[in-house]
Amino acid sequence: MAESDMSSLLSKFDIGDMAGFTRRFVDDLEAAMAMDVGIEIDSDWSGVICLGMGGSGAGGRFLKSLADAEGGLPFAVWNDYGLPSWWGPDWLVLATSYSGDTEETLDGVREALESGGTVIGVSSGGQLAEMLDGSDDCILLSVPSGQAPRSAFGHIFGTQLAACWAMGLLPVPSAGEMSGMLGRLRTTSLGVDLIGGDGMSETMARSMQGREIGIISPVELGPAGYRFSCQINENSDGFASPSDVPEMNHNEIVAWSSEGASRALIVLTSEEMHPRTQARVGWMLDNIESEVVWRIECEGESLLERMLYAAHVTDWVSIALALINGTNPSEMAAIDSLKAHLASIQ
Repeated sequence: MAESDMSSLLSKFDIGDMAGFTRRFVDDLEAAMAMDVGIEIDSDWSGVICLGMGGSGAGGRFLKSLADAEGGLPFAVWNDYGLPSWWGPDWLVLATSYSGDTEETLDGVREALESGGTVIGVSSGGQLAEMLDGSDDCILLSVPSGQAPRSAFGHIFGTQLAACWAMGLLPVPSAGEMSGMLGRLRTTSLGVDLIGGDGMSETMARSMQGREIGIISPVELGPAGYRFSCQINENSDGFASPSDVPEMNHNEIVAWSSEGASRALIVLTSEEMHPRTQARVGWMLDNIESEVVWRIECEGESLLERMLYAAHVTDWVSIALALINGTNPSEMAAIDSLKAHLASIQ
């Protein structure tokens, strides 16, 4: 499809300007990571539990992957009401709700506050801001409002990183490392844009149209693979299932090796994968007979950069798939309907 045709599809279907928000991702990320969060170094915690749902909860998974690879404390992700039975006030609560009104997250924050816990909130306002405003041991980190949570990933994740770096919970990149990473991400962003890019996002999306989509990642890139599947769900109105290597080699691989429905296999890889994981991925790419197979080599000099690279590239693919499907990538009628139903039975 010619670029003018893609521009026409954006004008017709991208009513909420998802493409525009996606173009600003690196700028949003840079501004958020550089913010002064007003928090002092404090790593005297048993761990960090990240509360959040949907687009607001994505950053917690990325933080956990970073902590697993290079952190000094465990990070746990909680996508439910309340808190797990093992939680105690010695665990810092990082609660993220873009709107500030996510009921599952608010329920967990309420339980934490009632038990004497400390909460750092990331939000654009709402009830979460009101709950934390009256607590001396808690703080709200504000992010700009006015967009869908999944399109505000730069604001949200950048703010979460700034807080973790300020508290000494995760290693802080040097100024040179940060500058290099942002520069490379900007170059990547131009290349994958649907307007003025190399056309690969559209080509990939077009090959995926109407197929079952499986997204496979090494564990450390799993958060990006999971987020890609969620972006296909929300942006593209499509089904996608994420899984990690090596775990999927012990179960799901059998289904991929069987004959059946039309499928698209997307594999996120990097040169820094465990050597045995590389061998497993190589075997799959050589032996799984899927009608469509794409390998996205996630570039970057750090795990953080590789995850951000994967998240941004796949965002554009999900938007392209939405446009090809004739879908507004910002619309989420089913979620809005469910929220209205829940509000009616409170």
